[in-house]
Amino acid sequence: MKIGITCYPVMGGSGIVATELGMALAARGHQVHFISYALPFRLDRFRENVFFHEVEVSSYPLFKYPPYTESLAAKMADVMCRWKLDLLHVHYAIPHAPAAFLAKQIARDCRIKVITTLHGTDVTLVGSERSFFEITKFSVNESDGVTAVSEAIKKETIAVFGLDKHIEVIYNFVNTEVFKPDSNVCLRLPFTQDDHKIIVHLSNFRPVKRTADVVAIFRLIHAQVKSKLVLIGDGPDLALVEHLAKEYRIDDDVIFLGSQDSVESILPAADLFLLPSQTESFGLAALEAMSCGVPVIASRTGGLPEVVTHGLDGYLYEVGDVASMGKAAVELLQDSAKLTQMKAAARATAVNRFASDLLVKQYEDYYLSVITKKGNGNSG
Repeated sequence: MKIGITCYPVMGGSGIVATELGMALAARGHQVHFISYALPFRLDRFRENVFFHEVEVSSYPLFKYPPYTESLAAKMADVMCRWKLDLLHVHYAIPHAPAAFLAKQIARDCRIKVITTLHGTDVTLVGSERSFFEITKFSVNESDGVTAVSEAIKKETIAVFGLDKHIEVIYNFVNTEVFKPDSNVCLRLPFTQDDHKIIVHLSNFRPVKRTADVVAIFRLIHAQVKSKLVLIGDGPDLALVEHLAKEYRIDDDVIFLGSQDSVESILPAADLFLLPSQTESFGLAALEAMSCGVPVIASRTGGLPEVVTHGLDGYLYEVGDVASMGKAAVELLQDSAKLTQMKAAARATAVNRFASDLLVKQYEDYYLSVITKKGNGNSG
């Protein structure tokens, strides 16, 4: 197949999944065309069957804001026809789905199908805002196929927009050959010590991630277990986290790594991963940790219960229940046999349920069903 993919090219769940999907499809022999304003975050080197088409946005002084959606639609239409694409797969509804609809009208003779993947905040936060509600609902309805990254997002999308349209759930996935346990990692990381447990958190440090809870949980751990907290990422709440670490007098054991391109070289060093978010559409960071053999303590919210099984490969508690999360973490870290068992279970979950080969095959099958289907599947 000849497949177009549009995503946000920055660090974030939707962009990472879209890029990993495109690279996996290219490795399976499909021709993949990324269409975006910058090279996708993880597309870091030349790959066979992968093409990149940059969207250039006019800076004409009449425009108060750059007309990105229109420029994106024009580039989509051009690539559709020039390369004779079979389908265009857009990740994150706003503004990609409306742009894809417009491009399809421009390139009407090319007879292309459009698939929209809903990643969470594109419908639960952005799309549900009054100014975006109608255009989000319209463009999702007009897509030839729609997927969601979890059952939770599917249900919420139907509830918010009242859609009478089939939404295929295809989970996010992880390359288990890249994200894997590696005992040598501990030898390479300067902050690791034999008598310290390593606790890791990875996010964009936005309020929805509840990073203050991460520090509060670690405070409870630190009081009973020799441990260090490794924080990966950056964002608006980073200053708050730094302040709390100093206030709790644990800052000497909190390591800020900032944004990192190769988290697969850090995660295997961890003993535990914390993700106490307000909500998660899926929890890709948790899955990547699990693939590295790291159990997860997280909130029982959104798509996380579809990834983490309480008591098997991690623990789930209600949002904000710092006390329970901290207690579970301490008990696990003090029980070496249980910790070893749970690390193996976390890895097994990633390999058996979320390995890229399994999920990419689901995408391939869904692509074929959409390409061969008449109409745009508004019901079912």
